[in-house]
Amino acid sequence: MYLQSLGRTHSHALKKQFCQWLFTAALAFIFIGCASQGRSQDAYGLNQGQGIVATGYAVISSQHGDTAAQKRLMAIKASKLDAYRALTEQVYGQYVNATGTMVDMAITQDQMRSRVEGVIYGARLVSITPIGGETYETKLSLGQETINELVRNYLQVAKVGRSSASPGR
Repeated sequence: MYLQSLGRTHSHALKKQFCQWLFTAALAFIFIGCASQGRSQDAYGLNQGQGIVATGYAVISSQHGDTAAQKRLMAIKASKLDAYRALTEQVYGQYVNATGTMVDMAITQDQMRSRVEGVIYGARLVSITPIGGETYETKLSLGQETINELVRNYLQVAKVGRSSASPGR
């Protein structure tokens, strides 16, 4: 009789332990599913987030033009180009070339150059705003899906360029 009641108690404890394990596993799957729904990644490990916003500036008085209106229009155009440069910089990065010359353990010449290069499409004009009376500010945005597509295209072109440069292919 004692053994029968011990068997039932042991069986009841195993059932309880199994239910606790099942409940914990179900919660874990739910939390993992919620976490992965918030931000998914594509094959290149890029997050599907909101995207980026870039700002460009231009000073009106430094623009070429015969009239004040022409200078304002040129400043708007220059600030938009500056915003596109900033978008390109955020998507593709910036190439930096630095050189320095040292004589007798003292730097005699130090030069730094930077270059930004890339293709941007699908940008949305957020705003063009006069700042004070002398400057224009332009904001452009680029969605994350477009960024991912631009980077994928860039990586495919780079991969093709590397493989065609290899000898014997």
